[in-house]
Amino acid sequence: MANNAGAKKAIRKIAARTEVNKARRTRVRTFLRKFQEAVTGGDAAAAKTAFIEAQSELMRAVSKGVVHKNTGSRKVGRLAAQLKKMAAA
Repeated sequence: MANNAGAKKAIRKIAARTEVNKARRTRVRTFLRKFQEAVTGGDAAAAKTAFIEAQSELMRAVSKGVVHKNTGSRKVGRLAAQLKKMAAA
C-alpha cells in the first residue's frame, strides 16, 4: 500500500491514465470492427472509408503510446491486405 504522498499521487495518476488509455483502446477496436463489418458486407466504398478511419485511429493510438509502433503497423498492413484482396475479388 502507498505510504507517502508521492506514492499516493502516483496511484491516482496511474488510475487516470489507465482510464484514458482504456477509452482510446476501445475507440480503436470500434473502428476496426466497423472496417471488418464493411469487408464482410462486401461494400468496397464503405470498406475504403472505414480503412482510412481505422488506420488514422490506430496511428493516433501509436502516437499516444497505447499501442506499440510495430503492432500498429502490423494491424494497418493486415487491414490493407484485406482491402486489396476485397478489391481484387
